[in-house]
Amino acid sequence: MTSFDSALSVPQEDLTIELRPGRRLPWADFLLNPRRLRGSDFLMRWSQGQWSEERLIQAVNETGAYFALPYGPSGTAPDSDVREFELYFERLERAGLGKLKRPDMLIFSAKNEGRARKIVESLGGKEELPFTPEGELRMRSLLEMAFLAIECENSLWKAKAMPDFGSQLTPQRRLGGRLGLKKSAVVPTVIIKEEDRSPLQQWQKQRSIPVHVWHVFYDMAVGISLDEADRLIAAGLIEPTEQVFQAPGGATTKKVIYKIYYQYAYELGASTSEPTLVADYIADKNGRILPYVRFQGGSLEIAAEAVDVLRRASEGK
Repeated sequence: MTSFDSALSVPQEDLTIELRPGRRLPWADFLLNPRRLRGSDFLMRWSQGQWSEERLIQAVNETGAYFALPYGPSGTAPDSDVREFELYFERLERAGLGKLKRPDMLIFSAKNEGRARKIVESLGGKEELPFTPEGELRMRSLLEMAFLAIECENSLWKAKAMPDFGSQLTPQRRLGGRLGLKKSAVVPTVIIKEEDRSPLQQWQKQRSIPVHVWHVFYDMAVGISLDEADRLIAAGLIEPTEQVFQAPGGATTKKVIYKIYYQYAYELGASTSEPTLVADYIADKNGRILPYVRFQGGSLEIAAEAVDVLRRASEGK
């Protein structure tokens, strides 16, 4: 699966929102790009991913003590045109950088903001960061200032409305009496893909920058350090789950993921104003329309627990 397909792939079992036309339309003939982007699910995924990262960056920057920059390909890719989004990933592939894994965001102390922004500007802007080797002198200077790296995930759920939100962890037979939840429990989780674990661990070790995973829901966000997630997985407290993902072109692939209960995570933030779901569409060169829903607005306030995580990470730099 290419990096573009991976960025827009969606889990089949979680496609709970579907837009259906009043009559059958020939979506298979929809020619937006060479990969024949067909479904509104993929466009929603693209829109939601961009929206969630923007909310996280805004929330961190509003603390006044810290600021965040998009760093990985998904966070620095164009966010206003899906075709430009694809061309961006095609350029990554041609440069041989499509398989490299970098965290989605970097976090700095506010005192280093001016210097960091000047470095990014000298490199051609944030869009050029994924195309610049980390061994480059200016990139090394940028990374030396960062005290935390973030891998971003998001879900189309209202976390606090999930059926088992608020449930307590109890001894589970399948976990050998260790604490957990029943397999059928529907709760907020921090999702980590097995295919991302090793690359992120290697990046963390090479750059000496701790990696955390932040998961954004419609109404709240939670986070966990990669080290803590690895500990929970190694201890058998979090079991692997095999999930089928579908790419825009229709191809499917099975991936192992870990769903880490929010009870093990720290509170990252809560929505102070909810986003608006706005109807939008794209059209192909023949005038065919593909509608989808995108997220607009809303705000997230960093929780005191997360501010403490940032403080301790910055002090440890």
